[in-house]
Formats: sequence, structure tokens, C-alpha cells
Amino acid sequence: MTLWSRAWTAPRLVAAAVAAAVAVAVPAVLAAVGVRLWWLLGSGVVVAAVGGVFAPAFADSYRRARERGEESGLALARDSVLRKVREITNPAELGVHTARHADPQGAAAGPADAPGGSDRVPPYVPRDIHDRLVELLAASGFVLLVGESTAGKTRAAYEAMRAALADHTLIAPGGRSVLPDAIERAAQLPRCVLWLDNAERFLGSDGLTLTNVARLIGGEGHHRVVLATIRSAEMARYTDSAHPEAADAAEARQVLEQATQLRLRRPLTSAERERAQTRAWDQRIADALDHADEYGLAEYLAAGPELLNDWENAWEAGHPRAAALIAAAVDCRRAGLTRPLPRTLLESLHEGYLARHGGEGLELEPLEEAWAWATRPRRATTALIRPSTIPDGEPRAVEVFDYLVDATQQDMTPDSRVPEQTLASALTVGDATEAGQIGTIAYGYGLYELATQSFERAREMHIADLGPEHPETLTDRSNRVVMLGELGRFEEAEAEARAVLELRTRTLGPEHPDSLHSRAILAGALYGRGDYAQAEAEARATLETLPRVLGPDDVRVLTTRSLLAATLREQGRFEESQATYTDVLQARTRVQGADHPDTLGSRYGLGATLQFLGRYEEAEAELRVALEGLARALGPDHLRTTVARNLLASELGGLGRLQEAQTEMRAALDVQTRLMGPEHPSVLHSHNNLAVLLRRLERYEEAEAEARTALEGRTRILGPDHPETASSREILASVLRHQGCHDEADHVG
Repeated sequence: MTLWSRAWTAPRLVAAAVAAAVAVAVPAVLAAVGVRLWWLLGSGVVVAAVGGVFAPAFADSYRRARERGEESGLALARDSVLRKVREITNPAELGVHTARHADPQGAAAGPADAPGGSDRVPPYVPRDIHDRLVELLAASGFVLLVGESTAGKTRAAYEAMRAALADHTLIAPGGRSVLPDAIERAAQLPRCVLWLDNAERFLGSDGLTLTNVARLIGGEGHHRVVLATIRSAEMARYTDSAHPEAADAAEARQVLEQATQLRLRRPLTSAERERAQTRAWDQRIADALDHADEYGLAEYLAAGPELLNDWENAWEAGHPRAAALIAAAVDCRRAGLTRPLPRTLLESLHEGYLARHGGEGLELEPLEEAWAWATRPRRATTALIRPSTIPDGEPRAVEVFDYLVDATQQDMTPDSRVPEQTLASALTVGDATEAGQIGTIAYGYGLYELATQSFERAREMHIADLGPEHPETLTDRSNRVVMLGELGRFEEAEAEARAVLELRTRTLGPEHPDSLHSRAILAGALYGRGDYAQAEAEARATLETLPRVLGPDDVRVLTTRSLLAATLREQGRFEESQATYTDVLQARTRVQGADHPDTLGSRYGLGATLQFLGRYEEAEAELRVALEGLARALGPDHLRTTVARNLLASELGGLGRLQEAQTEMRAALDVQTRLMGPEHPSVLHSHNNLAVLLRRLERYEEAEAEARTALEGRTRILGPDHPETASSREILASVLRHQGCHDEADHVG
């Protein structure tokens, strides 16, 4: 199963703003229909700086960050752009991709001395958002441009800044290590732009926080702007509750929510094409317009498709080692590393990529030749991998062309999942924020031990930088509660949940939203232990105050009410459960929309409860709506979609439509296996359910095979004492007895 993140209401930018919560997960046991759901109820992670209580900790984190780097003033001056905006006439200096040479066979031709004709960056084609962006910058504040790689975000930001803020001082920090000093310098200037291209590089507890954003743009008597860009895929990590990778990233999400966001897409609109035609005297613009039906303007000018093709061809075109180095770099970025990548890391990883592409059958070039090929600029634009100019990282670190990262993320296949070894190796060089990202991805892949290690590493680093009672440290501990639940260690999960609740109650007060949410987390841990009455009591205690603090329709309130509905169902109070689920479904439909994945999740929770009430036709209808909606919203191969499909299969079994149920169940199992691999816990869960169904069909040999697959896999992955492993033992023993193998059944059971 995946960790579901929830939408969180952005707090106002005040120095005392605090919001922290952790992922909650709850297993719903549907024994009557042969289904044991995994931890399905979750929430996002939100951590904010606390003015007063935690301000010293943040000051201390800045001090430590400076100690880890070089002397602050020298590092800022050396590793950053620090000049008047009007003095920066080359947009490539701020990260704009340089452009390819003109096609000598192009249809358009312009004079050799045409303005910009010989420049590395072609004339600017104003985007539809240009005027709005200029207005926002003129008004000051925090502005964020979101779009795919080579959509033109950085160029649009640069041109609007030049138009609106020419006399402002620009501070463009080279990396997160100098960001605290960049913020300190910016806060002393009355007219300033803090430029954060690829904003994901600057997020985290030691990066851009709510507190320092408020410090820069709050108050009067100045005109400061935070101007940032971020790729859509990175944005989804923090803000998309349906994204498999968007469970963590705490304060980063809230920081991004403070910005006025403008979206920029690769393809030109009709109005933008008309403006581009007026600049077709530049051969490169003319060439791009010739390909405008296939590529975006900036995409074509940056030679993104050609460079992607170069990488893909390199495996069979004499440069497989270079291709493997690039693949390792791409996956390190996908794993959550935003810092420049050490060459030593990529060299240690690339052998695994070579093995997956043929290994000894490849004709490998020498390592130095591979590096030379990968880092060579192409088509007068950029290299597939380029030496880093960012101070974060070791000497000779590199950065990968982000277009390759986007292309890989958008073309996901089972084989393109980030390998476990890459995640584990990335963890060894990542900071606390990156460790949390790696943990989230490992969780989504079912790599619970690695996820646990990642969150533990994040916790250790946050303790060192922020202290043991800081909200981000407590968030890491709460994520560990989730992992303990997935590993079946429910007593430990309960103990850890109680410890976090005690700390939050003491430091923030019993009615703070974070303290209340920790109580809901405790309820989830109790639910996991099977202590449904106590789980219900904690959920009700939370709901006595949380709606008053956050409002009755806040998603955290709705999440806690969903947990309450689940506890009622497990105690056999099906009518109460059904009524609660119905109310939550109506509220989520109103607040989040009928097609939101959380709303659809509540719908299939309702469908599961209706099964227990014997209202099978209604249950089937709810489950089908949920399944169809999730397939549309997330895709037919998303894990949450397969959950709904498995529930529908179980419902069909309850209706006696066993063959139809088997078809649905096998289809869901095929998707899960293809996406997650044969030993992912969700896949083993589906094998277990299929064994139950085949037993009902009296196809005992097939049922035995499925039960053995589930039992052997769960024993290896979850351990022999996990409740899910015990369930598989019981099913296998039952199937063996049906075949007359009583001695073996007694041994198994």
C-alpha cells in the first residue's frame, strides 16, 4: 500500500505559525470476505517553525549549517549571484538553458546581424502569464512558477523580473548551504529579489522555511520578492495527495503553499505562437515553430528530445557505461537527492545499471571516456551530465539534465522504478530532508526496512540540528510509527505514538492541532493492534476538540472520522459505521470534490461496510464507482486503484459470483506484480486473497500454490510472527486439510 498524504490548510505567515502532523496508517480487517486491508488511512506531514518556542533551535540550525560550510560571507560572495537586476544581461547566468544552433536547412532566414542572432539565448517570446507575473513582482511577495523541465519557467521569471524590478538587488544563492546567509543579507536590503531556481534544492529544515519567508516579505517599509521555479514532478512530491511519492515533506509543502503559483506548460498557446512568429527572424525561433506541434518552444531550443535520444541510444551506440552513469544520476534525483551528485556515488551505482542492460554482453568503454562523453555539451546547449557549479557537495560533483529526469518520471514502467540499491546508496549522502524523501519512496515500494532506516536517519540529523523535541524530529518519529505498523510491530507502534503525543502535548499544549493529530495517530496504532474499543475512545477524544480548532470540514477531521468509522465496523457496529462513512463521504464530496482520491477512498470504505450489512448490490455499486473514479484520477495501475479492485472482487465473491471475482482479483494481482514486484507486501496480500477465493471454488491445488506463495513471501518480508504471516499459515493449513493432508496442515498451522 502507499502512504496517502492529505491536503493541509496553509497557515498564515506569522512568526508563531506551527503545524505538524505525521503519516497515520490503519489496517482494516475484512475477515468476513477474506480481505485484510493494509494501513489505508493516512495524512500528510506538516512541520513549521515556531516563533518563540523553537526560534532558538532554528538559529542554532543556521549556526551549524555555517559551521558545516565555509565562512559565510566569503561563501555567499563566491557561490552566489549578488548584483543589481539590470546588470544581469545574460539569462544563462541564472539557469536559463542555452539554445541549440539554428538548423541550416531551416525554412526561415534572418540577417546575420539580427538582434540576438548570435547569442546563446534567443529573443524572448512573452508567455501568456507575463503581464500577470510582472504585476505580482511589482506588488512584492512570494511567486512560484511551476512547470515541466524546459517549459520556459526560468526565462519567463528572468524577463518579468527585468521588467518589474530592474533596480532591485538580486541574490541568487548557489545552494542550500549558503541560503541562510543569503536570507540574512536579503533581510537587510529594502529592495531585493531572492532568486531560487529549482526551488526543491532549497527546501527543508535548514533551507527555506515559513519563518524566513515571513521575515523577508512580511511587514512594511520594504519591497522584497522571493521568486522561485520548480518542476511539476517535484511539486507533486509535496502537494499532490494522490501522488505515490507525496507523503512526507512537511514544512516544504507549507512553504510552497504560501507562494502565488503560476503554471507554465511546454506547448505554446495560439497567442504565444503569434508572438513567436514576430520573432521568427531568429532562425532558432523559426526552427522551433516548425516543430511546435510536437515540442514546446523552450523544449526544442534546449534540444531536450535530442539529448534524451542520445542517452537512450548510448546503450547500443558504443557508450553503455556513460548511459549507466546517466541512469544512476537520473535515479538519484528521482530518489529525492537535490544536491549535486558525487561522481564516486554514480560510479559505485552504475555497475548495477550495466548488469540490468546486458552486463558482460556489453562492449564497455573506459570509465574516463564514459565521463567525457556524458559531460560533453551537445548541440550548443547543455550536457547530459554537467559539472556542478553549486557549492553543496564534494569537489567534482555533477548535475544531470533535468529534462531526462522528467522524461523518466513521465514514462514509468515496472523496470523504471528506482532500484533499492540506489535508494540505499542515496541515503548515505542525503541530508535530513532528502532522507525523508527516500523513506517515502521506499515506503511506496514496500521496502519497509529501508524506509525505517531513512526516517531514523532523518530523525538523527534533525536531533543534531534542531533538537529532540522539534516538530520535524517528532515527525520523523511519527513516520516510524507507520513503519512499525507495516512491520506488524503494533506494541512498539503504540508506545512510540504515546511518546510523541506526550511530547507534543507538553510543548504545544493539549489542544494544539498537532497534539490532537498525534492522538488520532495513537488511535490508529491501537487500531493496528486490534484494540478497537480503545482506538474508538481515542478517536472520539480527538474529535471532541479537533473540529472546533480546525473546523468540521478540515481534512484532518474527516480523516479521524474515517478512522472512527473503521473502528465501529470492526466492533460489529455496522449501522453506526455506515452512517459515519456516509457523512464523511458527503463532506469530502463537498470539500474535496467527488473525484478526489480521498473521497473515492471513503466511498470504498463505505462499500466495504455495506458488505457486512448484507447490502451487496449497494456495496457493489459503491465499489464500482470508487474503482472507476480512481482509475480515471490515478490510472488503472495505481495501487489505490488495485485496492478498490480487490475489494470489488471480494464483494463479487460475497455475491456468489466467484468466477467474476477471480477474474477481477487476478487482474489486480497482475497489475500489482508488474508495478511493485512479486514480493511487495500488497502483492502477497493479493495472493492470500486469491487463495481464499480458489478454496471456495474447490480448486485446492491452485489455492495451495497461492497460499504457499503468500506464506513464503510474508515469512521472508514481514517475519514469521507478523499477523499477515499468521493469516497465510491458517489459509494454507485449511487448504491442505481439504486435500486430506492433515499432518502437514497441523505442522503448518
